[in-house]
Amino acid sequence: MISWNAGAEALLGYTMAEAMALKCGQILQAFYPTGEPLCSVLCEGRSCIAVGKKWALAACRIRRKDGEMVNAGISTMVLPPEARNNPHDDAIAIVFLREAKSSSNDIPPLMPLRIFTMGQFSLAIAGEGLQVESWKRKQAAVVLKILVSHLGRPVHRERLIEWLWPEADVDRGWERLKVTISFLRSKLKAGGASAETIETVGQSYLLRRDAVWIDSDAFCSLVQSGWDFLKSGNLSEARTQFEEAESLYRGDYLEAEPYAEWCAEERERLREMYLELLSGMVKCYSDGGLFMEASRVCRAALQSDPCRESFLRALLECLVKMGRPDWAVAYFNSWKHSLDREYGLQPTPETLQAYKHLIGERIHAAE
Repeated sequence: MISWNAGAEALLGYTMAEAMALKCGQILQAFYPTGEPLCSVLCEGRSCIAVGKKWALAACRIRRKDGEMVNAGISTMVLPPEARNNPHDDAIAIVFLREAKSSSNDIPPLMPLRIFTMGQFSLAIAGEGLQVESWKRKQAAVVLKILVSHLGRPVHRERLIEWLWPEADVDRGWERLKVTISFLRSKLKAGGASAETIETVGQSYLLRRDAVWIDSDAFCSLVQSGWDFLKSGNLSEARTQFEEAESLYRGDYLEAEPYAEWCAEERERLREMYLELLSGMVKCYSDGGLFMEASRVCRAALQSDPCRESFLRALLECLVKMGRPDWAVAYFNSWKHSLDREYGLQPTPETLQAYKHLIGERIHAAE
């Protein structure tokens, strides 16, 4: 952020001095009206500004400094190269904020259909949420989820019928599927998606990769990028990538379909990648001396998978370095009892040795 004014301060509560020290996404912390995060590395506005295009969002939710969520509209004006000190510098944009209506239909789509799969399933185009939960044909959303889980790969109609209507005969199932696909296409088209978003390939259907943005794809790219930066020793960029990835992981992949075989493998893959992400964050924070932040990540990882003892060992080390070995003792004992009660397991020798090394004589005092 390189400028701020009184109107922005009145709307969001940040003083000029505070705003100057923050990045755009740290100030806005914006969400689409349907709840999906707007501010991320892959922000629509950032993508447009980078190529010199205007961008506008009629309505979104922005978090004020005091935590209150406010309705606002955002638009941008990009300075032409000749107006910059150096025409080859990065693009510079003026961002306008204003009070907003709850929704608008007069802004054309600027980006592909955005699909949010981690946590609550939802869709958005150019800032407008498609209210999937209100669709009359509920199976249309399931078809889209299946195509998402097979992104870029054709799914034969017989497989779709088998997953959607296992009790139906071939003819009845095919009639249902044709109606459902037609309904789905009409809903996506009405929302502003490309007419070719779902392509017919022989007797199969395919969700075109170039027609959509999917949070799980972005998540994986950010995690990989974070590890690349970390391996090269760039802790700052690694942290940025990891933190953006963490913001996208709002829950398990397609969590409303917990027993569906067609997404089970991808769900497990993303869970594992989430733990890899948290491992990278712990290293970034610990190497940077940010032990409170590292301990927060360790707790999140252990909540997701209590048996990942590497996170427990990292947590104990962080607590000791923070000068709180008493917290380390208390957490270890609580975790150990929970591990025995829930899984019938005991800590590994490696963990016990690390605990004794970190806590020393305090073990006997605690027990």
